[in-house]
Amino acid sequence: MGSYFEVLLFLLTGVIFVFVGLGVASLFRPALPSTPKQSIYECGMRPFGDTLGKFRVRYYVFALVFVVFDVEAVFLYPWAVVFREIGLVGFVEMLIFLGVLVIGLVYAWKKRVLQWS
Repeated sequence: MGSYFEVLLFLLTGVIFVFVGLGVASLFRPALPSTPKQSIYECGMRPFGDTLGKFRVRYYVFALVFVVFDVEAVFLYPWAVVFREIGLVGFVEMLIFLGVLVIGLVYAWKKRVLQWS
């Protein structure tokens, strides 16, 4: 039970530190809102049009597919390092793992997720 108390104490200290820091910062920061300060600023150009531009979901799905395959590729390095120790069982497990990845890639390809536009 002692280790849980230490974790709880650490969490409470972190939360208190954040709220005290934000409170002190709000006391000392200047609060002088004006029209130029509240306008959208980007590249020195005057803003025009709707600020809530719509993006196609395809870009986010493409990014998520990339992240999934990128993270899964990270698992290949430790497997290659210990390949001689794990033997045939580890090799078969990695083939199954890569097979699942290939099935996912084929599925994404068939659903036309990998086409950028």
